[in-house]
Amino acid sequence: MDTTSLRSRLDSKTQALQSTLETAHNTPAVSESNPYLAFSNDALDIIRENLRNQPLSFQLFDLVKSPSGGSTVFSVPGLSGDEAEKELTGIILNYTTPRAYWDTPDPVEGTPPVCFSPDSIVSQDGKSCAHCPFNDYGSKDGDSNAKACKESVIIFLLRPNSIVPLLVRVPVTSKLTFLKYTTRLISTLTPISSVVTKITLEKATSKAGKPYAQFHFEAVHTLSREDAAKARAYGQQFMEIMDAAEMNTELSEAG
Repeated sequence: MDTTSLRSRLDSKTQALQSTLETAHNTPAVSESNPYLAFSNDALDIIRENLRNQPLSFQLFDLVKSPSGGSTVFSVPGLSGDEAEKELTGIILNYTTPRAYWDTPDPVEGTPPVCFSPDSIVSQDGKSCAHCPFNDYGSKDGDSNAKACKESVIIFLLRPNSIVPLLVRVPVTSKLTFLKYTTRLISTLTPISSVVTKITLEKATSKAGKPYAQFHFEAVHTLSREDAAKARAYGQQFMEIMDAAEMNTELSEAG
């Protein structure tokens, strides 16, 4: 039997079916020539049309948090519920470094903080975070080296099959790891949005003997000059659509 001829005919039928589906749904497929769905010309128009002038609220995004107990598997929201994934891969369009302080050790989810900073540099009332006593190591409870003011990184990760980025909350225990990753990219004059980043988890143990998940970041692919330009432009325009003031307020809520 001529398997080469059979495979060729099957490939032709598959391509024809894919073309038919794309035409029917008017949605470009992810392929080598179009690796990211967001790079299609009408992606931003679709977002604007569907929002109907409503702000792109933080609550509308799917959020991935650090797993508890030292688990090395992400729990990612999907159409059929949460899905377990060992790694997250995509383009980092943007990121923020918020920090917040609550005057209770375990605030109820959704509780606004007493103090908040969107960039971990200056608080919402104009005070320097570097000189705040709640930024001192050991200020949380006196029994550990933890700070009373909670830091994190929020990453806007664009994945191939979505035009809306996935939010990944990186805890303070991995904040330095992420910033070192961005610095390595800087050292080679590489914009963070011009590479495909893979995020994985490694099991670690704190000084107190408690297990936690340590984030690991790796640049697994460099985008072509054309795709890098598309990613940068898409990221800039996408962030402009968002309501920055509302986003900052929602990022500060306990979760």
